[in-house]
Amino acid sequence: MIRSQEMLINMGPQHPSTHGVLRLILRTDGEFVYDVDPCIGYLHRSLEKIAENLTYPQFIPITDRLDYLAAINCNFVYCHAVERLMGIEVPLRAQYIRVIACELNRIASHLIMFGTTGMDTGAFTPFLYAIRERERINDLLEELTGARLTYNYIRIGGVAHDLPDGWKEKCLEFINYFRPKIKEYNDLLSYNVIFMKRLGGVGVLTKEDAINYGVTGPNLRATGFKWDLRKNMPYSSYDKFDFEVPVGTGEGGKLGDAFDRYMLRIKEMMESSKIIEQALLSLPEGEIMAKVPRVLKVKEGEVYFGAENPRGETGFYIKSNGGTKPERVKIRGASFSNIHVLKKVLQGVLIQDLVAILGSFDIILPESDR
Repeated sequence: MIRSQEMLINMGPQHPSTHGVLRLILRTDGEFVYDVDPCIGYLHRSLEKIAENLTYPQFIPITDRLDYLAAINCNFVYCHAVERLMGIEVPLRAQYIRVIACELNRIASHLIMFGTTGMDTGAFTPFLYAIRERERINDLLEELTGARLTYNYIRIGGVAHDLPDGWKEKCLEFINYFRPKIKEYNDLLSYNVIFMKRLGGVGVLTKEDAINYGVTGPNLRATGFKWDLRKNMPYSSYDKFDFEVPVGTGEGGKLGDAFDRYMLRIKEMMESSKIIEQALLSLPEGEIMAKVPRVLKVKEGEVYFGAENPRGETGFYIKSNGGTKPERVKIRGASFSNIHVLKKVLQGVLIQDLVAILGSFDIILPESDR
């Protein structure tokens, strides 16, 4: 007589198994997972309290460490929030350069998701392809910022410096090189029948659950809900560029499944390429920094600004008492909500599906453990 027995299994918090220092407490019966308890906090660094004890410019390098795969995007969100509180108008050229840098960083981030999703499902080659292209982006961003991961380029009022000589042409050359590679990714992995069966129809997230749990970004759009802050609440000249907002189609089996979340990143890389090309070809001349006081004293008040980062809405709430340091800082990390919804999505799945589903949410733990 075969008898079943439930077991509690710890998955993580060691890094290789969980896309970061995340601990999942699994209640299993054989190969089936009946309950999941996500545990975070292993990387907590009190960044919000650090922000309250540094001047506004001093905290900019710390934002690089929120989402290390999207450091420029995090730079931007913080600086733009401070600019709104101070009433600073960023020069148009600086706005375009910010868009170019942020979209390059978005592609670099999505490339990692593409590669690691392949590894999660037993395919190592896609990761090599992803790193091949990401290294070319790193070369561009290193020339622009001086770093290859924790970029620190955006400043309150603009950017640190103008584009280097010849950088615009190199970036356009990369975009022309990169676009055909997306078809390679689809031929190699996306529409591989085994890969589609692994991701299709599993980890289904409904539009209602995504909204109720505060899920944003590609994971929300994979449910069919067309919401992108760059389109719905435009900022930093995004309204001047022509691009589409991809949504889930259910082509893998069910709308809002792991395959839809994966394909959203593939499609967004193509749209980011369009934005970068348009911004480079129409890049205006002019200043790259607004007139900002050497010592920033931000007027009394409060502000919240959220931007569309690779993992969803990253936002900063800043309260100022009129001094050189913020009185209160609160950070909204997209990965926090994306982790929270795992408990809903992972109930009743197979252990091998759990690994693929977790990867499809593309979480970054430092963004949650603030």
